[in-house]
Amino acid sequence: MIDAPNSAATVEQVAAIVDEDLSIEDRLNDEVRSELEQYSDYMRENGISYQEMFRKVKNQYIQKRKIIRASGRDTGDAMKLSRDKVTDLSHKILAALRKSRDVRVKKDPNEVRLEIVKGMTELLMLEEKVDRDARQKVKTIKRDIPEGGEEWDVLHKRYYAEELKKLGIDLNAR
Repeated sequence: MIDAPNSAATVEQVAAIVDEDLSIEDRLNDEVRSELEQYSDYMRENGISYQEMFRKVKNQYIQKRKIIRASGRDTGDAMKLSRDKVTDLSHKILAALRKSRDVRVKKDPNEVRLEIVKGMTELLMLEEKVDRDARQKVKTIKRDIPEGGEEWDVLHKRYYAEELKKLGIDLNAR
C-alpha cells in the first residue's frame, strides 16, 4: 500500500507520531494533578474525593482542548486505546506519510488509513491477549499474590515477556 525505501526511518516516524500523541494526555494528567495540589487541603476538609475531582477537571480540559481520550474506559470501550484514538492516530499517521518525501502512498489514502486502523486494532487485541495470559499465569501460583504488589508486578512482567517471546517479540533485544 505504500512504498518506503527506508522502512526503519518510516517506522521511527510513525512511532514518534504515536508517542507524541499519547504523551498529550500524560501531560494533561500532570497538569490536572498539579492544579489539584493547590486544593488538596480544601478537598480533604470538605470530604471531596480526589479521584472524582480529578476526573471532572480532566474532562473539562479534554472538552475545552478537544483532546481525544487515549483510553476508552469512560465510554465503556475496553481497548487500551479507544476506537476514537485509534482512528485519530490513523489520520495523523497517514497525513505524515503523505507529506514525507521518503514515502509514496500507492493506494487510495482511505484504504491505507483503514489498513492502519486494522493493524493497530489487531496489535491491541494481541497485546490484550498477552496481558490476559500473563495475569492468568500469576493467578495459577499456589499462594495468593495480591495484584498491584511488587511481587505481582515482577511476576506479571516476567510472564508478559515470556508470552511476547512466544510471538517472536523479545523485549530484551531493544
